Amino acid sequence: MTQEQYILAAQPNPLHQRAASVCGAQVYPAVGIYGWRKRCLYFFILLLLVTMIVNLALTIWILKVMNFTPDGMGNLRVTKEGVRLEGVSEFLLPLYVKEIQSRRDSPLILQSDRNVTVNARNDQGQLTGQLTVGSDMVEAQCQRFEVRSTDGETVLFSADEEEISIGTEKLRVTGNEGVVFSHSVETSHVRAEPFQDLKLESPTRTLTLEAPRGVEVNAGVGDFTASCRKDLILQSSEGEIFLDANTIRLGNIPLGSAVDPLEGAPPGTTYTKQTVFELCACANGKLYLSPAEKGSTCQTTSNFCLWS
Repeated sequence: MTQEQYILAAQPNPLHQRAASVCGAQVYPAVGIYGWRKRCLYFFILLLLVTMIVNLALTIWILKVMNFTPDGMGNLRVTKEGVRLEGVSEFLLPLYVKEIQSRRDSPLILQSDRNVTVNARNDQGQLTGQLTVGSDMVEAQCQRFEVRSTDGETVLFSADEEEISIGTEKLRVTGNEGVVFSHSVETSHVRAEPFQDLKLESPTRTLTLEAPRGVEVNAGVGDFTASCRKDLILQSSEGEIFLDANTIRLGNIPLGSAVDPLEGAPPGTTYTKQTVFELCACANGKLYLSPAEKGSTCQTTSNFCLWS
């Protein structure tokens, strides 16, 4: 053996060492998952796959049931003009909108199990108007309440803190009991329905008719009746009271007496057989009858005014 071959044989060879380590006792086991760990891993992968399939199926079913489209969801459609709801819609929380309108061929219905309340607020959030529709009443709270005609130009009814105005040409009340006013009423014309009686009544107080330029009471076909419990006063401050009729009757006028009660004779002696009487008036305005003769007998029966 030459010297070079000896040197090469004496030097360690890495390939021989690697082979010796493999064939020798120092052999490492292969890396992997075996046994129950492998079965658990496959089970979790299968469970995840099933969950994904069920989730995808539920998502598709919800989209189908809720009717999701590019324009909206279900009865809700988003258009250029705003949001459009078709059918019956239920709101569980307050709704803030600028305008609500129905279709042209259907009415707008707001329905609630309790009350329906519509509020209006200003820029600071303060309540300026409220309309409440309840089971027993409709209540409106605002500074001024108006009801307008179909064209929106004529105010048919308006109410505020100072007055109530009715802008129609005719106000008709069809109730059997009529209208009850707690205070004064200002109007230019009060008329009953055709072939119906007009009755102005104050059961416990005084009924007063006043006008700056006159009060006219006209019954074109029927009778005019004025009755009261105490005094009926017809007063004219500047003009006169004019009674114009074919026949004027004054009933239950007392008969004047010709006997002076100051002389001791019993008062009340009247002319029982007299058929024609003269109408006399006292200074206080009371009327009485005096027997009619050739001349006036009011002077002889003027003592009636003293004890009447």
